[in-house]
Amino acid sequence: MLCQNCQEHDAKVHVSKIINGEKEDIYLCEECAHISEGLDFGLDFSFNNLLTGLLNNQFHPHHKINLSNHKIKCEFCGLSYDIFSKSGRLGCNECYNSFTDKIDKVLRRIHGNNRHTGKVPKRAGERVMVKRRVKELRKLMDEAVATEEFERAAELRDEIKELKDEIGE
Repeated sequence: MLCQNCQEHDAKVHVSKIINGEKEDIYLCEECAHISEGLDFGLDFSFNNLLTGLLNNQFHPHHKINLSNHKIKCEFCGLSYDIFSKSGRLGCNECYNSFTDKIDKVLRRIHGNNRHTGKVPKRAGERVMVKRRVKELRKLMDEAVATEEFERAAELRDEIKELKDEIGE
């Protein structure tokens, strides 16, 4: 079957769209599928989230539903904690205050972290990444000192010094 878009290459991608109960099948070649902007379904897909969900279900198959979570709602926009915990998206800025006790756990589960680090610009990327690594190593070094792992702390100190020398600090 030929690509329905360019009519030149063999169709290797099959897309089924169901909109308002009507199904539409589209057959595209790899090139057209890659450049097609019409394939945006508005879904945020993450293999990390998929695997996390599968593992959580595997190890907790008899997970009990906490009924108190169903009652917690944002007073401003009405978003329930249950819906937030499934989607990872808050309805308004007041949701942070409404769910503050439980928000860290959910954000870590869904996004892998509860802190946004952003993207790194290409020009300054290496320097920024090294600075982030230094910050991370300092935290680990402080933890090693606190637990009296002085040899580990010394190794981390030396690694920090090497990284700082690389970027000229």
